Amino acid sequence: MVGRTIKKWWPIFVLPTFAAFVIGFLWPFIWGIYLSFCKFTTVNDVTFVGFSNYSKILLDNTFSHSFWLTVVFAFVSSILINVLAFSIALVLTKGYRGTNAFRTVFFMPNLIGGIVLGYIWQTLLNGLLSKWGQPLLSLSARNGFIGMLILLMWQQIGYMMIIYIAGLNNVSPDLIEAAQIDGATSRQILFKIKIPMIMPSVTICTFLTLTNGFKMFDQNLSLTGGDPGKQSQLLALNIYDTFYARSGAQWKGIGQAKAVVFFLLVVAIALIQLRATSSKEVQQ
Repeated sequence: MVGRTIKKWWPIFVLPTFAAFVIGFLWPFIWGIYLSFCKFTTVNDVTFVGFSNYSKILLDNTFSHSFWLTVVFAFVSSILINVLAFSIALVLTKGYRGTNAFRTVFFMPNLIGGIVLGYIWQTLLNGLLSKWGQPLLSLSARNGFIGMLILLMWQQIGYMMIIYIAGLNNVSPDLIEAAQIDGATSRQILFKIKIPMIMPSVTICTFLTLTNGFKMFDQNLSLTGGDPGKQSQLLALNIYDTFYARSGAQWKGIGQAKAVVFFLLVVAIALIQLRATSSKEVQQ
């Protein structure tokens, strides 16, 4: 009886959610792709120009620099965050006293907004650099890059640590005990049992850290602002700068085209990463 009722009336319950999805995501997404082929100042003043916006992207040196800088930043930050988060999780699952307090401390930075963290770390790092006689973040692309790495690592490690702790706690103690009885060393248990068994956690954390690295915007804006001379400008900030900071109707369309390229890049890399890590998962 209940099943027949659900089958009869399910469209009424699904329709509001579907309508919100179409209005709030699908239609703006399709309209945004169309605008990437147009020259416009507002959505009421649109002129179709074909692939002109995409061809102009190739001539924009700031885009190519931001593109490769973002790729390097995303992969370096993802590796560092995951290695450190897993290492901390491994220590905190040893059963030491006070581990719950340490979990809370490591997780807390994730609760703070990126724009706020950017200004906080700008003050801290510029103070240290000034004391050491080094160029400030906005005066050195190298220091700006390292500063963004430190900020993102500090913010994200705690969240990834929680995921790794959950994965490690789900590893069967019987497997570890059996390996110890067979004479396996701690290193062998780590690389032959624990890491293969928590590959679902590795998949999730790698996906999150990669996409967070590619999408980083507010921390970049507040920490360095892309200075010096847009040399520390990541891709999301470059798109924002193209769309809002440059005058002229043609830049709106170019900025929209950059956003589409950015979306395709993130989706492609995310799919490749998910396929690569998911194939190594072990069924428990």
